[in-house]
Amino acid sequence: MSASSRLARRMWHQLEPVHAVLYFSPQAFEEAAALGYDVESRWPSYFAFRTAPLGRAGTRLAMAAYYSFSPRTVAEHVPAVWEVASPEQVLRARLTAIDRTYRHLLGDQVAAPEVAEAAELARRAAESVTVAGRPFAAANLDLPWPDEPHLVLWQAATVLREHRGDGHLAALLAAELDPGESLVSFAAVGAAPVANFAGRGWSEEEWEAARERLAARGLVGADGQATERGRALRDQVERMTDELAAEPWRLLGEERAERLARLASPFLGAVFEAGLLPMTSTLGIATIKVPD
Repeated sequence: MSASSRLARRMWHQLEPVHAVLYFSPQAFEEAAALGYDVESRWPSYFAFRTAPLGRAGTRLAMAAYYSFSPRTVAEHVPAVWEVASPEQVLRARLTAIDRTYRHLLGDQVAAPEVAEAAELARRAAESVTVAGRPFAAANLDLPWPDEPHLVLWQAATVLREHRGDGHLAALLAAELDPGESLVSFAAVGAAPVANFAGRGWSEEEWEAARERLAARGLVGADGQATERGRALRDQVERMTDELAAEPWRLLGEERAERLARLASPFLGAVFEAGLLPMTSTLGIATIKVPD
């Protein structure tokens, strides 16, 4: 693995939680509820907040973007989310949600000079990405930059995590893992318990069918755990994901990237200390380690 690929994975570990707090904070749910979304489940606001940069997306566009979700689950929420609020309203609400969230977590620290420096570095990295084949990254990069540095930092982290996520889908396609198989194979290497993937909407029958397809390729065993070949394929997917995510960090440079990581650490620490994120993420951050 190249140095820039290792750096890409390390920065993912640092910035993913900075972005992902949008989908879990009480303030975000309050803003979603004010728009009229049902917040008994997190999925209506999740699909609204994350899809809004794509505009008034229809079901098929959303299915393409949300690769590992069952088509049935995507169709349940998109385009229905636009009947509650327009994408423009949702975009305003999500910035308000992030502003309130980080002001609650960090107080006056959001106005610290270090935040402005972190925002500048993160924005520089975000604006350097190549958007070809990266719809989520491109859509977020098309949005106007906020004025406040802590919101610039969040938006840049969002562009960078979506850039990585778009590349991850390309890696899954290259490995010939269809949407259901992408999750079953990930669970099979111990990325997260099977139950944690229930929110993606696959039925037990669909999950088992995907497992059988993987077994026929020699990627999982009778116990549902990954074989040596299966682990090697998932390693290939993660390595390719890192390689495809390396561009902005290669251009920013390791020294400035490390500086960004240090400057953003109060945001990362505040999110974890508040207990806002799940202990075991389906992204596998806890299990996909940064290589030595």
